[in-house]
Amino acid sequence: MKKSQVEHVLRAASRICDDKEFVIIGSQSLHGKYPDMADDMMMSFELDLIAKNRPGDTDFLNTIGMDSRFHEEFGYYADPVDEKTAVLPRKWKERLVHLKLDGADTGLKAYCLEPHDLVVAKLAAGRDKDKIFIRELLRHNLVKLDVIGKRLAQTPVPPSQRASMTALLKMIEAMQ
Repeated sequence: MKKSQVEHVLRAASRICDDKEFVIIGSQSLHGKYPDMADDMMMSFELDLIAKNRPGDTDFLNTIGMDSRFHEEFGYYADPVDEKTAVLPRKWKERLVHLKLDGADTGLKAYCLEPHDLVVAKLAAGRDKDKIFIRELLRHNLVKLDVIGKRLAQTPVPPSQRASMTALLKMIEAMQ
């Protein structure tokens, strides 16, 4: 998803709810730190989105969600999520990256996961596409292993899950 498409989803989301502030927690959150990210790194057509001031209220976003008219017309969509959707390190909210929006005079604001926090979420999910995504972030030097390790240590998960996430990271590192 291109940054302009992210902004389109955000504008649509703000029109259908009373919130003008959003948190992006999926792959598209890289746009916060890396607004000129290459399209091949941003292949997802969904925007994992939380209304910042209504974090538990996601139903309204289904209007522009998967299989909606919005999705059919534009080929991308909002994926309504909440703060419990992703496994994230402690204090992740303090590290959110402000997404600079074109035409931000509308009062619309978006915040993105810091890339190392995003990697932790992807390690917890552990899907094949997440492994490839993490490998590419490492290959392009967009994240650092030592920081990921520190964030893993700050993640509130059982020790067995942390060990699995750490092993997965080592496997991905070896794939480079």
